[in-house]
Amino acid sequence: MWINIFDNGGYMPSMTLSIPEELHHLIKEHNEIRWSEIARRAMWDYARKIELLDKLTENSKLTEEDVKELDKKLKKAIHKHHKEYAK
Repeated sequence: MWINIFDNGGYMPSMTLSIPEELHHLIKEHNEIRWSEIARRAMWDYARKIELLDKLTENSKLTEEDVKELDKKLKKAIHKHHKEYAK
């Protein structure tokens, strides 16, 4: 994905990004939708999640290796739970 962010003279910065042709076609068919607003909201939602994650982990003593090991154990336990639940 290619993103270009530039300042347009004191107004809100603008962003240009590349999208797949199929998505572009769909967007063009629905010009009644304010796609920039959809993108802006989606980016805000994601940014807020990252901000929360940063706050939750700022004092963490876990290493990246610890996190990977915990992730592995959680996924294994979730898989086991769903496998047993499906019986």
